[in-house]
Amino acid sequence: MAHNKQTTHAAQAGEYSEQPNNPAKGTLHGIKVLDLSRVLAGPSCTQVLADLGAEVIKIERPNIGDETRHWAPPTFSDDTSAYYATINRNKQSLTVDITTLEGQAIIKQLAADSDVLVENFKVGGLKKYGLDYASLQAINPRLIYASLTGFGQSGPDASRAGYDYIIQGLSGLMSITGPSDGAPHKVGVAVVDLFAGLQLTIGIEAALIARTRTGEGQHVDVALLDSAIAMLANVGMNHLATGDVPPRLGNDHPNIVPYQVFAAANGGYFILACGNDAQFAKLCQLLNIDLYHDERYATNPARVAQREPLTKLLAEHFIQQPRDYWLDKLNAAGVPCGAIHNVAEALAMPQLQAREMIVDFANSGSPVRALGNPIKLSASPVTYRSPPPRLSEHTDSTLQALGYDAATIAKLKADGIV
Repeated sequence: MAHNKQTTHAAQAGEYSEQPNNPAKGTLHGIKVLDLSRVLAGPSCTQVLADLGAEVIKIERPNIGDETRHWAPPTFSDDTSAYYATINRNKQSLTVDITTLEGQAIIKQLAADSDVLVENFKVGGLKKYGLDYASLQAINPRLIYASLTGFGQSGPDASRAGYDYIIQGLSGLMSITGPSDGAPHKVGVAVVDLFAGLQLTIGIEAALIARTRTGEGQHVDVALLDSAIAMLANVGMNHLATGDVPPRLGNDHPNIVPYQVFAAANGGYFILACGNDAQFAKLCQLLNIDLYHDERYATNPARVAQREPLTKLLAEHFIQQPRDYWLDKLNAAGVPCGAIHNVAEALAMPQLQAREMIVDFANSGSPVRALGNPIKLSASPVTYRSPPPRLSEHTDSTLQALGYDAATIAKLKADGIV
């Protein structure tokens, strides 16, 4: 078995300061990412890195792969699940059984020449395989080892498994979501997973920059719970400032009035967002109601105190005309407002087409269409190089690059290791 090919990692590290920028290939071109994460939060992070040009090798279980490959329907015409396709483009798929010594050896070889490793196993879950931070740091001191867990690497709950839905509940996020007189609601997508994935991305990129100064990698530790708490933002701060428990306000804003949903005629709804007193004055002029001179409504703190009577008064006006009538009038008056679209309406907006927020991979022979990356860089834009990979699509080529010969690869396959 010829697979102990040694390279000087520093020569291939792809540091920002060590390679010239290649705008055509992305800002992170030359950065190698070993992705041991699965489902949503971790893979959402590595997809961002991949979109920015990093080489991402996704490690999956032989024959099974990432669980989300099987979260269907719906699927595209090639049976790729829509869920899996959400966060796995621009990656290579290598199947490895990390519970075996041979599989662990493959991961260690890859880690020795990687810039970043991303994992979302339970705390300590990779130590028994010799794939924990300390073990791999000893092999590659420049490695940035990024862990995403439910509760973080420390604290009394560190060993607990974390799930977006449960964290939305534990963090208080659900307590402020939903109708004021109804049950708590979760957000319509796994927003904590996605937010934590972005936090992990930021941590990784900060660690890459730090490495240009120190030459050393480090452990990036991001937790779903921490991320959800950070998402409480001004609502959490309201509690810290007053000690009061923030109420659930449905579509109302806790600090600004009127900043909410209103019903129009014919069953339509729209959002009105008066963020300052001048906008409220314009609204009053449009509706021909002189409330902006009334001390009960002239300032935002006064309007917050008079939320119920003001909301009732405005609702009586808005119910008299259809949604589009009010949107036209409000926009013309310079009052912030917007329609409430369904998903089909949202994705059909010409603005999204202009911003390339719907991507297809027809040139790659794939039927997959995907939501684009919102990061727009003028000199080194994101790239959409390949559709979500087929399971084990890159196993042979990856092992060959490590120095494995055909006979050894065939035996590893026969033994179920790859």
